[in-house]
Amino acid sequence: MSQVDENVSAMLASSASGTTLMILVQLVSRLFTFSANQLILRSLPPIVLGVATQLELYFISILYFSRESIRLAIQRQPLQSTSAVTPGQDDDTDLACEKAKQTSEAQLVASQSIVNMSYLSLGLGFLFALVFAASYTHFAPNEVSEMPFYHASVVITTIASLIELSVEPFFSIVQQYMLHKKRAVVEMSAAFVKSLITCLVFTWAARASHSVGVLPFALGYLCYSFALICGYIIAFQDSTLHWGFSMFPTRIKSSNRSSYLANRFSWPMLSLSANVFLQSVIKHILTQGDSMMLATMTSLEDQGIYALASNYGGLVARILFQPIEESSRALFSSLLNSDKAGRLSTKNINAAKRHFVEIMQAYSMIGVVVFPLGPLLVPLGLHVLGGHNWVSPRVSSLLSLYCYYIPFLAFNGIGESFVSSAANSVELRQQAVWMGVFSACFTLAAYLFLEVGRLGAHGVVYANIVNMAVRTVWSFTFIRSFLNRYKIGLVLAELSPRPQTCIAGVLMSVLLFISGAYNPDYNHIGEAFVHGASYIILVSYLERRNVMIYYTKASHMVRSRTPKFKGE
Repeated sequence: MSQVDENVSAMLASSASGTTLMILVQLVSRLFTFSANQLILRSLPPIVLGVATQLELYFISILYFSRESIRLAIQRQPLQSTSAVTPGQDDDTDLACEKAKQTSEAQLVASQSIVNMSYLSLGLGFLFALVFAASYTHFAPNEVSEMPFYHASVVITTIASLIELSVEPFFSIVQQYMLHKKRAVVEMSAAFVKSLITCLVFTWAARASHSVGVLPFALGYLCYSFALICGYIIAFQDSTLHWGFSMFPTRIKSSNRSSYLANRFSWPMLSLSANVFLQSVIKHILTQGDSMMLATMTSLEDQGIYALASNYGGLVARILFQPIEESSRALFSSLLNSDKAGRLSTKNINAAKRHFVEIMQAYSMIGVVVFPLGPLLVPLGLHVLGGHNWVSPRVSSLLSLYCYYIPFLAFNGIGESFVSSAANSVELRQQAVWMGVFSACFTLAAYLFLEVGRLGAHGVVYANIVNMAVRTVWSFTFIRSFLNRYKIGLVLAELSPRPQTCIAGVLMSVLLFISGAYNPDYNHIGEAFVHGASYIILVSYLERRNVMIYYTKASHMVRSRTPKFKGE
């Protein structure tokens, strides 16, 4: 097997392992969060949950604007492996040692450059934290600002965001060296601490009859950030000495070759980061636009109800789709990274396309299951979990509608992961322009649904579906154009389930609608789950070929040993 094939296989294997671990992180983290929410949800008014949603948007915005563009630029750098140089049969010992020394020096310079650049996130964080804190407190409605501990919660959340940005050097090295196990352990531990503190503060306040507003959520963010940075410091306390670079910003002092390498890694990353920043701003507005629109056009109660739907309806998206999107972006960035001559390997492009197609096929199968069964099962699940305070036709219908949004969210996520990894600087600027167009489409749709149609939280979901649909179509168009440059075709049929499966989905939806199953009947929960199980078995049979392929790959991934990378 050639060196290129070995590298591709190693990246695919490590990406699969990383995806599994990140799904485990999300699963465990959401289990902690879900358990804590269940303990406080029954006594939590929708208004408080609405303010908590605004606080989360504030926290996420600081992090996103400060680090997203820098993360994307860093991820476009080649992954570091321990098997960088292997002497061939025709190499003498001195030449092989010299190659190994040069490769080791290149890895050290690349890693130190990445660490240095990561600290830009913290510098940007201070700037954005100052601007957002002043804006959020100044423009907050009286209903929000008069809530107990509101200003203290904003200050605590701001501090938490800056502490979390201090973790960026560790995160960059984790991604560069694919240290997925370290990240999994640290993030699961931090998620446990966050959930525990939030739950304990809420429980104490309820028993003592104190009104604490959103303070428990702010303390949860702070404890999460502290646990995150402490965990990474412990996990990396001996590693940097072995690697030979520092986790602090350090000037690279070495040979002329090292200085050249440092410039080669630093300036392209800075340039790419600047090009991506505008795109990241627009993407954040599109991603968090629902929360922004709700905060400006609806009541706090509507915001709380939407937050409930988003938390429950988006549970699958956060547990499954987010880790796949994140690991796929890292894999695409590595496979589609140009060599010194600016060329791309055809084998790498084929591997990237194969990975993209497999994920889209899996997402399509999930969509075929979710469309008929989501509106049937989700309201019944809310009745069991949320208690009587949250059971109403308004909440149930919103959760049912949110089920239709989730597949669009998944398709867009994996498509934009490919685009952000494959696009050059010019194409990224073009994408930023298109993102502006999408932003205008979303704003118009939100205005029509919220202001004209007066649909409240339902209108935001409709606007999100429109937003994700146009973005997914654009991403697919770009990917097909990109692959055509290298004489590699891509047709829609490769990404969709079999026609029989789609027909079965339509027939199941019609059958459930005619029978009235979409009207929640809490006395027939068992019957609804029987319908669901029967349909899932039918889809699994119709798609048995793909199901067996995914099962075989998953089994092989579990049995096989993940390739070892430097520092692992």
